[in-house]
Amino acid sequence: MNIAIIGPGKVAHLHAKAVLQTPDTQLVAVYGRTYQKAEDFANQYGIRAYSDIYDMVDRENVDLCLVCTTHPAHREPTVAALNAGSHVLVEKPLASSLEDCDAMIEAANRNNRYLGVISQRRFYEPSQRIRRAINEGKIGTPVLGTVQMLGWRSEAYYQSDAWRGTWADEGGGVLVNQSPHQLDLLLWYMGEIDEVYGVWRNLNHPYIEVDDTALAIIKFKNGGLGNIIVSNSQKPGIFGKVHVHGENGASVGVQTDGGALFIAGMSSITDPPVNDLWTVPGEENLLAQFVEEDTAFFNTIDATVYYFGLQIAEFRDAIRENRPPSVTGDDGRKVVALFQAIYESTRTGLPVKL
Repeated sequence: MNIAIIGPGKVAHLHAKAVLQTPDTQLVAVYGRTYQKAEDFANQYGIRAYSDIYDMVDRENVDLCLVCTTHPAHREPTVAALNAGSHVLVEKPLASSLEDCDAMIEAANRNNRYLGVISQRRFYEPSQRIRRAINEGKIGTPVLGTVQMLGWRSEAYYQSDAWRGTWADEGGGVLVNQSPHQLDLLLWYMGEIDEVYGVWRNLNHPYIEVDDTALAIIKFKNGGLGNIIVSNSQKPGIFGKVHVHGENGASVGVQTDGGALFIAGMSSITDPPVNDLWTVPGEENLLAQFVEEDTAFFNTIDATVYYFGLQIAEFRDAIRENRPPSVTGDDGRKVVALFQAIYESTRTGLPVKL
């Protein structure tokens, strides 16, 4: 399966390495708005650089494009790649606006192509274990879900790329860039949202325009409640956690990130993802075993690329089997709808219906 990368930035190198270790896939091309940057990237991987997406998809017989541009710049290349006949997997978030999400989803539907969004933390074994527990009714209906994502981003981080920390080029702050993985897990576990009340602030990053901290209260359509606390204001970074509590009183949780939180192209994943909460009846004593197993496996892989590879492989299989991927464009849109609702609620001071 021929794979091309659109946007040769920092995270693109992780995707390239993931493709190289994924069976039955080959990296064939890269597109960049700046041809010289694309050519430099191409030379590192022995592939061809392009300045036209239609030409690239046609000449290289591209099956799947991985879109790694900045968030507000996802729409244009995604629609172009879909129109050219390629399936598309977009780096998170799917976009920074619902208008862009809808244009991308419409293009996928019109061209009979699959659209997905990178949510590699769904593929963590601790995350999968929670989903199985919910599916098997081990906690009953999920009635309370919480996200805590407390990290740190320095001034040097924001200065490392001109687009960081701006509304125009990043599309938002911690809600748009750092927390979509945890927001996606919350929605995967809890289901559709009915109403959101939220507020964001910039607590200690005066040199950026966007949010470094946000909180929200959520009402889910299943009657459950949710709470979100996400922040880039805790030095050097603490953890990212998603917990789900069921109607039978049982609780399950995952610490997706620990310590100084991962920055693509700038740092590595140092702490293994683990279940940090597990009170399923009859399984209370399994938590230590889960942590031991998951830590041992983590120490055998390069987690910065391994889970990208799992999602790329799953998308490859979806194309071959003519079925939607496990994480679709519609899933990505739900995350965008959530953070946009928090921004809207802050503007109006009122809850927002989804």
